[in-house]
Formats: sequence, C-alpha cells, structure tokens
Amino acid sequence: MKKTLLLSEIFPPVKGGSGRWFWEVYNRLPSDRVVVAAGNNEQAAAFDKKNPLKTFRLPLSSTSWGLRSLVGLKFYWSVYWAVRKLVKQEKIEVIHCGRCLPEGFVAYLISKTMGIPYICYIHGEDVETAATSRELSWIVHRSLGGAEKLVCNSQNTADIVLNTWHASREKTHVVHPGVDAGYFVPAAPDAEVRDSLGWGQRPVVVTVGRLQLRKGQDMLIQALPEIRQQFPDILYAIIGEGEEKAALVKLAADLGVTDNVAMMSELSDEQMLQCYQQCDVFVLPNRTVGRDIEGFGMVLVEAQACAKPVIAGDSGGTAETMKVGETGYIVDCTSPAPLARQIIEVLSNLEQRKSMGAAGRQHVEQNLDWSKLAEQARQLMLTV
Repeated sequence: MKKTLLLSEIFPPVKGGSGRWFWEVYNRLPSDRVVVAAGNNEQAAAFDKKNPLKTFRLPLSSTSWGLRSLVGLKFYWSVYWAVRKLVKQEKIEVIHCGRCLPEGFVAYLISKTMGIPYICYIHGEDVETAATSRELSWIVHRSLGGAEKLVCNSQNTADIVLNTWHASREKTHVVHPGVDAGYFVPAAPDAEVRDSLGWGQRPVVVTVGRLQLRKGQDMLIQALPEIRQQFPDILYAIIGEGEEKAALVKLAADLGVTDNVAMMSELSDEQMLQCYQQCDVFVLPNRTVGRDIEGFGMVLVEAQACAKPVIAGDSGGTAETMKVGETGYIVDCTSPAPLARQIIEVLSNLEQRKSMGAAGRQHVEQNLDWSKLAEQARQLMLTV
C-alpha cells in the first residue's frame, strides 16, 4: 500500500457520519502507511493521545471556500503550503480527500505542482450544494476531474456525479458506509435504562442527526398530533445539535406537543447506543431542501444493527441503507400525514417490529459491517 495522507476536516473526535466512516476504514489499515491531516477542535488533543494513527491537526475550517474572496484565497494558500510540507515530510505517495471541497481542491493543487495522485470521497450533499454556485462548480469540476478515483457513499450519489458533473464512469465507484456490528448490537428492553434516559415505558421514536432542515425533525414534530391520537403518550426523542434547535422547540410549543418531544444532546457514546437499543422505531424523516440531500444515512444502518425497524424519507440515498419493506420503509416526508401513518402502523404491530428488527440485524451483518466494507475500500485504494 502506498504511503497515504487522509486529508479531512471532519475526523474524530468530531461526530458525524463521514468522520466515523474515515475512522473505521483507516484505523483498519497498516498504521505505518497512513498519515492523517484533520481539522482542529477543543477535544482533538485528548483524542489524539489515544489515536493510533499519526495525525496532524490543520486549520481546515473556513467561512469561504471560493476563490473570489480574500478569506478563501488565504485559506487555500495556507492549507496548500501546510499539506505540501506534510507530503514532503512524510514521503506521501497518494492523498485521500474527505470531500471534493475544500480538501479535493487542495489535493488538485498538490497534484498539479507535485505530481501526487489523489482520490475523493463524495457524499451527495457536497456536490449538490456546490452546483448552486458557479464559483464553487468551477472548483469542484477541477477537483473531480483531477482525481484518480471518486468514492461515492451511495449509488444515488454516484448518479449525481455521473449525470450532473459528467464524471468518468471508469473512475466512479460506490462504497457504502457501514457500522461496527460488534458494537451496535441489540439489547432487551430495560426499564432501568429507559428510566435513566427519561423515557419510562412510553412508546419512543428516535431521530439521530444534525438539527437542520433536510433531516426533517420539524416534519415529524408536525406529525405528532396525529400520532398522539393513537398513542397519547408518544415520545419523540431528537438527538443532535444544530441551527434549527430553537425553531424545533418553538414548533413543538406552538403545536402543543412539548410534552411529547425530548431534545437530547451531550450524550455519551454509551447513552447514544442505549437510545438505539431501547427505542421502538428509528426515523430519519429526511427531505430535499433546495439541492441539499441525505447522501446515505449511516444512522439508519446503526439502528438496524440494533435490530430496530427504520423509516426514512424518499430523498437521496436512504433507500440503499435498508431492504425496503423488510427492514424498513421509505415514505414521502415533505408533509406530515404519510409519515404519521407509517409510524402509527409500525408502532401498532409489535410482531412486525420484531421481525423487521431481526431482518435489519441480519442485513447489516451480511452487507454493511465495517469488517467487510473496509476491505472493499482497501482493495480500491490499492489500484491507485
């Protein structure tokens, strides 16, 4: 394996699907062949003390990724020289970019000036968002065009890359994110754990994800009045942080469902796992907002690994996380009524929940466990 630099702003301890994806893949590769250049944050120093991968923290955050602003130009200039220094210092032979923007463009510049090849991970929402800007589109076209391989998190994302960005079919590949099926495991209902989470014996629907419009937490809150007619004590546990938090709290108050909504954040890893294990159904009510989509939906895979039935919106690549009709359902989440009906149906049938959960666990073990997916990614890397 060539000496590899993973260049990614999003990397543990930052939480998020792509950061976990990179950790699970690169932590399984030979540590003497991998160097990480990751974004910095307050918890990074403590994390890196136990991190087996050689990791350098760089200022990879910017308020502008364009080239027309002084901020953007300064950002690319400083990151380019920092990465160039690392490439020389660590004798890097290939760069793996966490995104096409901004990391992919930095690698494009390194490739042009130093001859170092690179691959780009594509997540769906990144290329869709860039398509709304001529300036960012120009940059992304160079990032995609100069890459040796484009690693897409779903076939839906690959279709966007091929049809919108006209990327080469030969260098476009799909590698789904997955889970550690030895960590995300089913657990029997536990009254003590449920009490510790503040749930009691209420029927609980869980969403895990950043509080942003495309995740759709607002639509499920709007569905609660209808769900509450069948399940008066329904609890919707919203796990995550983000810019929509205040709006979601206000929406719940306006609809009179505050007592049916639990805003949960600052959870430990153990508590997060318990939420997956103890909920009754997991829902990611995602929708397309402008060109912002859900590229895949790793949280849906984590829930299935814990033997929970899942429901997701019919946008982006979420259907690729499940066996539709067997382990979960895809519904229109642009309005609350279809979502409410599907949740009511699943909550009303305990045996269906059990059978779907068991099928979901089997699906993950067979198709979406990191041990298999990391090897698939490794084999792809060896071709560059």
